[in-house]
Order: sequence, then structure tokens, then C-alpha cells
Amino acid sequence: MFYVKTASAPTRAWTGILVKRLLFTRRLRSTVTPTSATRPQQEDDVRTSAPARSQRPGQSGREDGPGSSPGTAADEISVDFEQTREAYKSKDSLELLRSLVVFKLCSSDFLVDQNKEIMDLGKKIMGQRAFDQFMKMTFYGQFVAGEDHRTIRPLIQKNQAFGVGSVLDYSVEEDISQEEAEQKEMDSSVSAAEKERIGEDQRQRKYDAREQFGDRHGGVTGARSYFYADEAKCDQHMETFLKCIKASGGSSTDGFSAIKMTALGRPPFLLQFSEVLVKWRRFFTFLASQQGEDGMEALEQRLELTQLQEFLTKLGAKGDFYGWFTGRKEESSGSIDVLDWNSLIDDRTKISDLLVVPNVELGELEPLLKKFTVEEQEQMKRMLQRMDILAKHALQNGVRLMVDAEQTYLQPAISRLTLEMQRIYNREKPVIFNTYQCYLKEAYDNVTMDVELSRREGWHFAAKLVRGAYMYQERDRAEYIGYEDPINPDYESTNRMYHRCLDYILDEIALHRNANVMVASHNEDTVKHTLRRMNELGLFPTENKVYFGQLLGMCDQISFPLGQAGFPVYKYVPYGPVNEVMPYLSRRAQENRGFMKGAQKERELLWKELKRRLASGELLYRPVY
Repeated sequence: MFYVKTASAPTRAWTGILVKRLLFTRRLRSTVTPTSATRPQQEDDVRTSAPARSQRPGQSGREDGPGSSPGTAADEISVDFEQTREAYKSKDSLELLRSLVVFKLCSSDFLVDQNKEIMDLGKKIMGQRAFDQFMKMTFYGQFVAGEDHRTIRPLIQKNQAFGVGSVLDYSVEEDISQEEAEQKEMDSSVSAAEKERIGEDQRQRKYDAREQFGDRHGGVTGARSYFYADEAKCDQHMETFLKCIKASGGSSTDGFSAIKMTALGRPPFLLQFSEVLVKWRRFFTFLASQQGEDGMEALEQRLELTQLQEFLTKLGAKGDFYGWFTGRKEESSGSIDVLDWNSLIDDRTKISDLLVVPNVELGELEPLLKKFTVEEQEQMKRMLQRMDILAKHALQNGVRLMVDAEQTYLQPAISRLTLEMQRIYNREKPVIFNTYQCYLKEAYDNVTMDVELSRREGWHFAAKLVRGAYMYQERDRAEYIGYEDPINPDYESTNRMYHRCLDYILDEIALHRNANVMVASHNEDTVKHTLRRMNELGLFPTENKVYFGQLLGMCDQISFPLGQAGFPVYKYVPYGPVNEVMPYLSRRAQENRGFMKGAQKERELLWKELKRRLASGELLYRPVY
């Protein structure tokens, strides 16, 4: 039975096209069963992916070859997440017992709330050396791979032997108080140029630095934070990332390395750049509403150039918008979409007269970049230079870079800078992966616009989809400052957004084979949804277009069955010295409290496997690889 879905067309030219995605699509075939102990050899299709064609997501883009026929249900890969023997075959019994103990402790509100005080007391009583050893036997050993690139290698190689790759993440953080974090953030929020114009700033409230929210790791689970000191400190962070890239390249053949943009530059610059990008996009939305195009998806909105020029001229704009847009295209339809509009930012040095936005208070247009100083442009240049160095080293070491997502008031700039690197380094294969947080209301628009841009410009779209790590902080900040909450109202709406974004990317992969996605989720239903869609679209795991990702020490009952069934699956692998990874472990305990209270199934599976080993005389089982 075929699955047929109608999807909204990304542009007006494709409105009304009926979807017939699977009319001639092959089902996913494999001789690997869920209980297979080996993983089939993966073939890297990246270098030989088919050239992009004119179809859009929602249209059939593949046909069977001669003599082929649609597969049956028997041809599909079905991964069983209930088989504990296969799920935990990489673990000895002590590791299973440790998981049970750690998960149980993480579900205790008292222990989690007082974890820092308890750890400090433990250090005093036991001494640093004995405390470090105790942590390696418990929390550290559960969630962290080791102290350096040498000590993490055995774990990485063991996981790889059972079909699971690694995303290396050097998780060292400054162990500073909330007050110190707030002071550092505020000290870095004013550049020399900004100090000269204090009192003139009329920036949107969302993009102001706020002392109350200067502690960017407050209320954040599962994501490390960096605080700006100076440019030399940013260079040190870059060197740390370079070591991580080399470690990833030396430990595996197809690994990832995670980086954070706030470690490479001054976060308040990202605030200002984000404001510029959001103002520009909102101005497009405003202009579209003036032409009767409000209430539509971002990529469906179009501006008629003649009306646009007339309207902006009446407002006092001096630039020749019509001439600029029609002159840069060989064929002009007389209208533009949001991606065409954003291209003005790309060529900002030549068309400053065109970069204007309304000033509501003054009732006139003003230059968009009048407060974007030479100093701030230099900061962007240095940040891109550091990113460039990291990307080049990733290429040389055969590693892919995963740029982590951050807070919404920083994310527009982070995504834009990541996109600039994708334009350069994703031409032949996916090297730079951007992260999309699906708990955001605008997640789908962000995904669809970036997919469309990659298609037009001919580079590989590469994404990691997550639900998000900053929900409580984001909501508190929005309520305190007084702007719209950027987060979806509830968990179910976030699930729908996640699946909507995922489906769009999977459609794009099926059509053009030029996109890549990591499904970074601990949600079993989401993983099953992805497998079902891959079967429906005929996406083979050996194509290396769809990856799965979970955190080290969590959801092994999902990761390892996937890996042993032949799917590309990765663990996010933190590493670093015990005492310097404590802030990360503290937040991991915070995250696990909520997660483990609702993860009864994982604990039941762990107990089931321990009892099975005891009954079968395999309690002393040791993994063989």
C-alpha cells in the first residue's frame, strides 16, 4: 500500500501540484535482520549524488529501474527496540547496573537540586583523586567518554564495532557562579564603538543584553555555554575545537565534531547581527502583507517589484529596487520571494541605499546598518576566519562539523554565519551541519528557506534536528522583557513541528539526493516515524543521507539496534578532565531528572537484560569485538 501525502508547495510556481511521491518508488530493502550482529558496509554516496532536478518536496523524483517492482512489507527493515540482548550486547553487566543506579539517582529531586553541594562535600571527604575515581565509576563514566583524545579511543572503537559512530564534544566549561556569568556577559555587551553612542540605541528589546539573563547556562539542559573574555580567548577555544577535530579524525572514519559559535566571537555581536537579520525579514513580511500576501508560508510570499518600488518610494526610499532585482537575473518574473530579498544583505557593501527599514517612532525609513560599525564588521570577519580554519581542518581529517544551536536572540546570526560556511564547504559533500530547534514556532520556515536556498545555489543542505535545550530560559526572558514567546505552546505541538520539518527534508532527499539530516532524538516514536518514512520513500541506510543521534549513556536500546541493522547512528560523546566537566555533568543530572521520570521503559529493559543474563548464566558476559 502506497502512502500519498499532499505538501504545501514552497513557492507559488508549484502551488496546486498534486503529490504522487511514491508511484514508482522502491521500498527500502535489506538482508539485515534486527538480530544481525554485523553492520553492512556503508557506501558513501556523497561524492556521487545525483544532480538536482526541478522537482520540489511533494513530487515523485525517483523511478524504478528496468525489471524492478515495488517492495512488499517483507522487504522493509523493521528494527525491534524491545530485544534487550541485541540492544545491550556492547555492555557488560556492571555497565548495565551502573546505568540503573545513575538513572535512579537522577530521578531524585533532592539529589539533583543539591548536586553541586553534594559533589563539593564528596571532594572534601574523599579527596580529589578518590573523588575523581568515584565519578569515573558512576556519573562521569556513564555520560563522559574520557579525559582526552587518547583515553576516549577505546570507547569510540567499541561503539563503532557495534555499529555506532561518534560526535565528539569537548565539554569543558568554566565553573563560575550566576553572578560571575552575568557580569561577564554585560562586560562584553558594549564595544568601544557602542560606548560612543549610548543613549542613541533604539534596538528591539529582544536583542538587548540583559543582566538578568546574562547567565546563559541558567535553566539550560544538555548544552554547554561560553562567555566572552577577549579575542585571544576565542583563539584558545578554536584551538580546543581543532584538537577535537583531530581526535575525531584519528578515532573513526566517518565522525562528527561539535562546535559552538559563541566560543568563536563576541556574543553581543551575534545579538546585533541577529537584530539586523530579523528586522530585514520582518520588513519583507510587512511589505508582503501590503500586497495581500499575509498568512502564507514564508516561501509562498512574493512581492511584485513594480508595487514594491512605488510603495517604498512613497515612504521616502531612494534606491532602485526594481532595477537591482531585475538586473541580477537573466530571466525576471517581475516578482521576488524572501530569498531574493535576503540577497540584498549578501551584497550590502554595494547597495546601502536599498537596505532601509521603517522607524515606527519617527514614521520614516532609516538605514538598516547605520549602527553596524566597522569594528563589528571586523568581529564578524574574525569569527568567519575561525570558522574557516575549523572547516578546512575538518575536510583534511575527514570529519564533519556540527554547529550547535543556541538561544533565539543569538540564533539568526549563528544560522546565517553557518550558512555562509555551507555555501563554501558543502559544494561537493556535506561538511557543515546546521542545527534546527523544532520547539521554535519558526522552525519550519527556517528549514524550508535554507533547503530552497541550497537547491538554488547547488550545495548540500545538512541539518541536525533537535527539539531544543533552552525552553525555560527562553520563556522567562520573553515574559520578562515583553516580546512574544518563541517556543511552541506544548510538547505535542513541538512533536508536530519536528515531524513536519523532518518530513520536508526527507522529501527533499528522496527527490534530489542532495540533502542530509541527523534525527537527534531520544523519542522512540520519532525514530519509528523516520524509519517508516524511509521505507515509504525508498531511502536506503547505506546512502548515508539520514543519520540518527543520541547522547552517550542514554537510550542505548535505540542507538545500538539501529546501528546493528545498518543505519548510520551516532552518540554525542562528551570528553574532558573530570573536575572541568563537572558543570556539564551537573546539567546532565538536571536533564535526566525529567527524562528519567518518564523513561520507565529504559529502566525496565535494563532490568530485563540483567535478569536474562542471571537466568542464563551470562552475568559475567563481556562484549567481544
